[in-house]
Amino acid sequence: MNKKNNNLVYLIFLMALTFSCVEKKSSEKEVTKAHFSRTPKADILKFTSGIRAIFQDSKGNYWFGSHNEGISYYDGKTFQYFTTKEGLSDNQIRSIEEDKNGNIWFGTAHGISRYNGVDFSNYSYKTDVPKLEWNETSGDLWFNAGEKDGINRFDGEKMNYLIFPKPKTNDPNNSYGVTDISEGTDGKVWIATYNALFMYDGKNTKSFDHEKLELKENENLHIRSVLADSKGRIWIGNNGIGVLLMENEKAINFSDKNGLINIFSSKNGNLSPAGTLEHVFVIEEDSEGNIWFGDRDTGAWKYDGKNMTNYTIDSRLSKPMIWSIYKDNRNNLLFGMASGGVYIFNGKSFDKKF
Repeated sequence: MNKKNNNLVYLIFLMALTFSCVEKKSSEKEVTKAHFSRTPKADILKFTSGIRAIFQDSKGNYWFGSHNEGISYYDGKTFQYFTTKEGLSDNQIRSIEEDKNGNIWFGTAHGISRYNGVDFSNYSYKTDVPKLEWNETSGDLWFNAGEKDGINRFDGEKMNYLIFPKPKTNDPNNSYGVTDISEGTDGKVWIATYNALFMYDGKNTKSFDHEKLELKENENLHIRSVLADSKGRIWIGNNGIGVLLMENEKAINFSDKNGLINIFSSKNGNLSPAGTLEHVFVIEEDSEGNIWFGDRDTGAWKYDGKNMTNYTIDSRLSKPMIWSIYKDNRNNLLFGMASGGVYIFNGKSFDKKF
């Protein structure tokens, strides 16, 4: 081989080495391995700050995410606790998911954590290259991105930050931080943010704002929850104007239609009286097709297709607010309370489960 060819080979080798180093550096920016230490086990669920997320994994174990105390894992016998000291990104847990490999994922207030049964890997919300074209990514794990105007999607290797197509009438003061995510039986992903609802069908992303939802002038969006039910209906829970129901992209104020908005309501975050459904932070469907709503001020509500029934979870609790409703692997309906504790619906009333 002549000198010219030797120089060419050397140049190609240097370029490959440089590219490899850049790739490694980029990956290290996105994912950090957290130091992990085992915590002592306990016989009770000790959280008092509220249960924001409930999840049962493929092995039957329960995971409970708190408002500011981290995670609790229950294997059927004892509870184990994980916080930032054990490697979590943050102690406020907003969502829990499991991937196809059995890893448990936690969406927190400040980043995303993955637990493989041994230690935690943490992903920052910040990415160097935000994506406008959602269909250039793949994956069924979705996470909030803090107060940023987009959502995170994990493709199996890296976290992708996808930017929302904001409504044309966008107010610069509006917030599009993600508050809830629901996937319908048709595969469409519905994403609730404070000031708009977004839908992604695998190809296109649509937004539903104040105008598209046909709200009245004194009705302001402050979305806290969304559910795509088994019948294709979209339920939208708001902090102030109650529940909106959307069918075939036509929306009505479900709370108002059912007389559950107080005639003197300020339709904002103020305290609401008994018998109202104005501050809905969570929505779930049970195995019989009933729709359940968790209200900040008035507890649990069930809609059976004709009638609304209001339940008090436990009169001894300091707060009636329900942070989470979860249907487990045996179709039990579990209710995570803002004052701590998890309750199970027995068909008529509620028993404390954890």
